[in-house]
Amino acid sequence: MTKFLNESAESIREKIIILDFGGQYSMLIARRIREAGVYCELLPFHTPWSEIKRLEPSGLILSGSPASVNQENAPRCDSEIYKGGIPILGICYGMHLLAKDLGGEVVRGNRSEFGRTSFEIVEREPLFRDDDFLDPGNCCAWMSHQDEVIKPPAGFDVLARTENKTLAAIGDRENKIYGLQFHPEVFHTPGGHNVLKRFLYDVCGCSKTWGPRSFVEDAVEKIRRVVGEDQKVVCALSGGVDSSVVAFLLDRALKERAVFIFVDHGLLRLDEAEQVVQLYREKLQGQFIHVNAEKVFLEALAGVTDPEEKRRIIGAEFIKVFKEKALSMGDITYLAQGTIYPDVIESGTINGAAVIKSHHNVGGLPAELGFDLVEPLRELFKDEVRLVGAELGLPDSILKRQPFPGPGLAVRIIGDITSEKLSLLQQADAIFREELQAADLSEEMWQYFAVLTDVKVVGVKGDDRHYGPVIALRAVVSEDAMTADWARLPHSLLDKTSLRITGEIPDVARVVYDITSKPPGTIEWE
Repeated sequence: MTKFLNESAESIREKIIILDFGGQYSMLIARRIREAGVYCELLPFHTPWSEIKRLEPSGLILSGSPASVNQENAPRCDSEIYKGGIPILGICYGMHLLAKDLGGEVVRGNRSEFGRTSFEIVEREPLFRDDDFLDPGNCCAWMSHQDEVIKPPAGFDVLARTENKTLAAIGDRENKIYGLQFHPEVFHTPGGHNVLKRFLYDVCGCSKTWGPRSFVEDAVEKIRRVVGEDQKVVCALSGGVDSSVVAFLLDRALKERAVFIFVDHGLLRLDEAEQVVQLYREKLQGQFIHVNAEKVFLEALAGVTDPEEKRRIIGAEFIKVFKEKALSMGDITYLAQGTIYPDVIESGTINGAAVIKSHHNVGGLPAELGFDLVEPLRELFKDEVRLVGAELGLPDSILKRQPFPGPGLAVRIIGDITSEKLSLLQQADAIFREELQAADLSEEMWQYFAVLTDVKVVGVKGDDRHYGPVIALRAVVSEDAMTADWARLPHSLLDKTSLRITGEIPDVARVVYDITSKPPGTIEWE
């Protein structure tokens, strides 16, 4: 299968490559660069220089790492990067690495620095030239290191020092190689975004060519170029934001040569399938096909309690139903789906990342399906997908729809799944959503939903003893789903929601609220 608009990004006007050494903030660096209007990609730290050179980046960033450059088997990059004439910025471990590789001295510091630390600017050009740094209050940064550079390589100047006299920034202006001991990408470094912008704009010569409009232009052009004039693409729709944006991209690029199949597994929220079908039929120019497969999925899931097994079954059944319908079309060449970057990372398919949970749309479609794979959003974060959707003119009913797992409510029902449990959860979830929307809080949330636990407790309804299930409510705030914090909802809202759920749904005995952030939890329960 071939993939495009991710691995072959020659249509992007300019790009920054981040070599990822396993630092906790690597993804955040990427987000900050894209927010500055510059496209970027993360590559493994061991990517050969020949591959990097082929991509023609405007600059390289070496990320942080939990490792020490002085330890045995420390992660190293191809040393040829320093000879390629491309601007380089090393952050934390990245600074240690470039300093050591170029002849400087890196040692275990006498005093580790963690958290917010003040620094003194020695040379303002080019990284600290913004007027914001004239205010000493902005001369502070987030540190997280034990090693330190005590002797910069030849040709490097000291640009900043911390209050402990640690080298906070160094630079070789002639060769355009810079190092930062601190993390400019985090919120706790107030001037960090300006430091990154100076590197991007002044050192690398980037000029804000990345954004929703340029992405749409590039994606549409690439789709038309790759898909032959007589070829068709089938798009797997789920009703969520991601697959919808892919659909509208295809619709703009191919019009009637795009076929859209909505496999309705019956595990969506209350009345959601009907709303989705109506919208797609009204808005899409290509052929839209609705496959109602609720009975098939519920039969396949009967008695299954393990969450990964649920995901596997749903993925397999989805492929089976979709394959049957798609192959019946007879003349399809490509398959498009809405995979996004967090899906790829959590499924462990990039950089050796650990598998957190399986996503049925990442690497799940078998080669024998016979289609080449199109994943236009594979390198986008969720907020970028929404911006692209807005550029395409998608209605708010899609754009503001909260993220929803591919397996649907199957992973919000703990234990086995029955049609009765599904109906109960749909009602509870609808009540919670109604109350959040009535309180004008829904748009502040990343996700909010109800979970049907596998626990029954004693309660009292009327004057009688009642023994019934527990509903858990979950609401989180986040920027990209890689991390999330539980939402501090008003007690009055939680109280009203609880009263409605226990009052309107006779079986429910109790309602609880989940106050676990990610990490250590995940957003979904399963």
